Amino acid sequence: MRLSRLFKRTKRRWFVLISLLVLSPLLAIIVLRAYSAWQARDRIYALAAVPKRPVAIVFGAQVYPSGRLSAMLADRVTIGAELYHTGKVQALLLTGDNSIEDYNEPEAMRQFALGLGVPDEAIVLDYAGFRTYDSCYRARDIFQVNSAVLVSQDFHLDRALLICNALGIDSVAVAADMARAERYSTRALLSSQLREFPSTALSVVDLLLGTKPTYLGDPLPIRVS
Repeated sequence: MRLSRLFKRTKRRWFVLISLLVLSPLLAIIVLRAYSAWQARDRIYALAAVPKRPVAIVFGAQVYPSGRLSAMLADRVTIGAELYHTGKVQALLLTGDNSIEDYNEPEAMRQFALGLGVPDEAIVLDYAGFRTYDSCYRARDIFQVNSAVLVSQDFHLDRALLICNALGIDSVAVAADMARAERYSTRALLSSQLREFPSTALSVVDLLLGTKPTYLGDPLPIRVS
């Protein structure tokens, strides 16, 4: 009888211990995501109200094999173009993935921006923006950006703001969600929102460890008047 009670007690203890080991990381991820949203609450503006900054950092997203931008990316570049045309920024830093020869987010973004009337001399491309952390780090170290407007969807902006401001880039943001109701698929939107939970935790770890981006290189300062 005593042995049976001891076994049950030991079993409960192991259950509690294993539950804590499983739930603690999940709780940490949720807390970090909540903190990320909290720290961004006063830094996301409507287009007309966003403070002026020298540069807009426009983050990459999916480009189809035809070269057509996904709805989310088209919205991002459109907002970047409007920031330029309204005098809110003087240059666009288009940052995205060009890790393989036949996939080039920055160039596709450039072509779209040119079609919206942004002059080529106001466009700078970052071909090694493989993830948000890399884009922000390279914006600071390669392109010498110290103040910027960040452009992405609302679900992504709080993490981008967290990273850029932690790296010393004085950043505000504008949400590019114009086509959300009509052209963002529910599946893509949900997966993007869920991905932000582990991505935010990983970004905090990167910041704490001072992780370097995949590629650095010589400085290429963005010159604005």
